[in-house]
Amino acid sequence: MTIQQTKRQNFGTLRAARLSVLLVLLAAANLSSAQTLGKAPSLTFGAVPLVTAQRAQQTMVDLNFRIPAGYHINSNTPKSEFLIPTALKMDLPTDIILGKIQYPAGEDASFPFSPDEKLSVYSGDFTIAVAVHPMHSVVPGKYEMHGVLRYQACDNAACYPPKTLPVSFEVKVVKEPAEHKANPAQSPHVHN
Repeated sequence: MTIQQTKRQNFGTLRAARLSVLLVLLAAANLSSAQTLGKAPSLTFGAVPLVTAQRAQQTMVDLNFRIPAGYHINSNTPKSEFLIPTALKMDLPTDIILGKIQYPAGEDASFPFSPDEKLSVYSGDFTIAVAVHPMHSVVPGKYEMHGVLRYQACDNAACYPPKTLPVSFEVKVVKEPAEHKANPAQSPHVHN
């Protein structure tokens, strides 16, 4: 065998080895991404009927969410600082103030990946109540409220990357009722 033939054979063997390593790495990457980047489940947000809010009054609005069967999300107050809490962030128009956001209490549950630890989670349907408070200066009319719900969904084996769900609803701001002014006390007798 000549030196030229030996070089060609070694080059072919080296090329085949590199190709094999590349195929193994691609297969491992695909398997790895399939396990960690699986399609995260999406929550759904229920339609909110038009909310009528009086100026200078606080009005509570219920926001209803649904988690797909077989999944859960961390509550707003998870039991570990390493868990991502469910959080609602609203961006309201000028002169409409966001009052307290009331999250439901989480349900304590344990899962196969940590059977001795109880986690505070939401599953199924849950409601977050928000208080909107139009200032006295708001011009009566309809206003669109926008926000996002940030959450991390998990199943019994793994958690998925955090996601955000757009949230919006309309508020019809109306004037406050006119103040009732009592007539001054009248004497029952006619004076001449």
